[in-house]
Amino acid sequence: MNAQKIFTKNADYQKFEVLKTNRNKRYKYNEFIVEGVRNINEAVGNNWKINSFIYSYEKKLSSWATDLLNKIKTKKNYELTDDLLNDLSGKEDTSELLAVINMKSNEENEIIFSENPVIALFDRPSNKGNLGTILRSCDAFGVGGLIITGHAVDVYAPDVISSSMGSFFNVPFNKILSNAEIDNYINDLKKKYTRLKVVGTTSHRQTNINEIDMTTPILFLIGNETNGLNKYLTEKYDVMATIPMSVNSSASSFNVSCAATVMFYEANRQRNFV
Repeated sequence: MNAQKIFTKNADYQKFEVLKTNRNKRYKYNEFIVEGVRNINEAVGNNWKINSFIYSYEKKLSSWATDLLNKIKTKKNYELTDDLLNDLSGKEDTSELLAVINMKSNEENEIIFSENPVIALFDRPSNKGNLGTILRSCDAFGVGGLIITGHAVDVYAPDVISSSMGSFFNVPFNKILSNAEIDNYINDLKKKYTRLKVVGTTSHRQTNINEIDMTTPILFLIGNETNGLNKYLTEKYDVMATIPMSVNSSASSFNVSCAATVMFYEANRQRNFV
């Protein structure tokens, strides 16, 4: 096992820092940093390429960490002091193992659709926690993949990955930037699935989700947290869905990740329990 000791905040350490904090540098290096047992296990289990492990040489590693170091072939591992590892982690309870992982292109992270898929499109997400939670909900309720459109938060940001609770590595996602690409994507889906239903989501009273047949192929359109769906996407839906709320409720809407979770649950319920 090729390991390099780091005693100071040298160039290698500074690279690790920018992988955690700087979106542009992440894409320059095509790498991102992950920590935590669940996330690293999911990355390994879903065949993401791990370039390096980072850990302290001042503490004895657990059998889990030792097994990974022996099993996973990396380019180079890095052994840090406790203080450097604590600073890099930024967590109150520092993980014993961090991993530097290769990003995936859309082609490498291809969404493989079933015969009757549920797919979600998240338009310009602006909150990292919401994006991570929606990835987790996709995983929980059998959504086959997530499309992320437009100018959005970085899906590889540490807060997105941590809030997904490992689901980041189990849910294929693709990024689409332009309206033309969105148009082509939806048109291709409609050619492949002639019964595809494009379901927009709104907090305004439209069609209740339980009144929509979600047993056919579905593409959910989920709007930006502040502005909802952009005007281009509001012309693409077949039906606009809303979640019925208690008549006595003072809440006028859900947080976007909560709303998406309810939508995914309803599709899963109709397909599996009715």
